[in-house]
Amino acid sequence: VLEQEEYKREGIVWNFIDFGMDLLACIDLIEKPMGILSILEEESMFPKATDKTFEEKLMNNHLGKSPNFQKPKPPKPGCQAAHFAIGHYAGVVSYNITGWLEKNKDPLNDTVVDQFKKGSNKLLVEIFADHPGQSGGADAGGGGKGGKRAKGSGFLTVSVLYREQLNNLMTTLRSTQPHFVRCIIPNELKQPGVIDSHLVMHQLTCNGVLEGIRICRKGFPNRMVYPDFKQRYKILCPAVVNKVIANEGDDKKVCEAVLDEVKLNAESYRLGHTKVFFRAGVLGQ
Repeated sequence: VLEQEEYKREGIVWNFIDFGMDLLACIDLIEKPMGILSILEEESMFPKATDKTFEEKLMNNHLGKSPNFQKPKPPKPGCQAAHFAIGHYAGVVSYNITGWLEKNKDPLNDTVVDQFKKGSNKLLVEIFADHPGQSGGADAGGGGKGGKRAKGSGFLTVSVLYREQLNNLMTTLRSTQPHFVRCIIPNELKQPGVIDSHLVMHQLTCNGVLEGIRICRKGFPNRMVYPDFKQRYKILCPAVVNKVIANEGDDKKVCEAVLDEVKLNAESYRLGHTKVFFRAGVLGQ
């Protein structure tokens, strides 16, 4: 979907193709307002909330309303019953939410906090001054400002911290041009020279590799911004390039002139607003 959206932004004539990989509904279910993570964080703030109330909120908000949120299948003998299931790209996964609220709060043991507050390390004493600890009451935290910290401003759940860390990681990735290596297990026996074709195919499917190949074959996976194209390929016909530049042609005009001069098949590329797009393998030729 993102690939085809870029074609649209660049003004390339393109008929939208459904590759069956639009995960937006599943992503919305998990992280949008009143999604699973949002409800988990909300419930973690309420002292009287329980795993049961968390489950009820999930069911009321999503069961029958989101196609990816499903009732779990009955458990196999000896296995714990799940509370709900999510239809991910690779398949349906069942989840048991027992203890999720407690784990999400990540409570610090009050006895440990008391030791920090009574210790000789001034930095630790200052850090935990606002924490009531085991021996603290409503006025705990010494005579400092705000002996009791409001949950809204100081209470961070595990899920909130995780999302912040993930957003920071994605910001870093988007500022680069990452290349990914897919690790495929050839067999479950850990033996050399043995290929389990069904296992390999399952991994390629779940990793999105097969769908990625389909998209590459149908679309224009290789692209270059016009200044980079001019700098790299002007050597193919420098006289033509100089003529275009002399006529005050921009980088897009230079790119178009070079492609015409080398007589590249028009079906092999598309000219966008800021980039030239190529079919798979064209640049390698």
